[in-house]
Amino acid sequence: MSNLEFFKLVTANGDALAAESRFIYPPAIAKTLGFKLIEVGPGTATMEIVADAQKHANPMGTIHGGVLCDIADAAIGMAHATTLEEDESFTSIDLQINFFRPVWNGRIRTVARPVSVGRQISRYVCDILRDDDKQVAQVTSTVMTLRGDRASGR
Repeated sequence: MSNLEFFKLVTANGDALAAESRFIYPPAIAKTLGFKLIEVGPGTATMEIVADAQKHANPMGTIHGGVLCDIADAAIGMAHATTLEEDESFTSIDLQINFFRPVWNGRIRTVARPVSVGRQISRYVCDILRDDDKQVAQVTSTVMTLRGDRASGR
């Protein structure tokens, strides 16, 4: 089963057996923060979280920027993972977030898509949107595809 097929199964069922793929889904961070994969395509992924200021807030009472970074990083990772072959893995080189407006409670959606895809280095952008489709933040990330021994154990 390809990675894309595996993640499509996850979106259909909410989870999948670890034996079906080398990926563990949902990962521990998704369980801890409460986000889930809702849509996936070749090189793209959409995730969502129901933001709750009682669980996810910073000291000012809005949803913590780290939570937004986590879900965007996960969406970018899922998007890139759909493109990987069996002997490939990847690692993030950088991640940058720009915040546009606060969020307190409600559904947040992250939509990750490629900007540039190379054999080794790829760049993604991830829009973070509220229920009213207003943009909360935007994340960009560069990832490096690893092959052979470099991919082993990742």
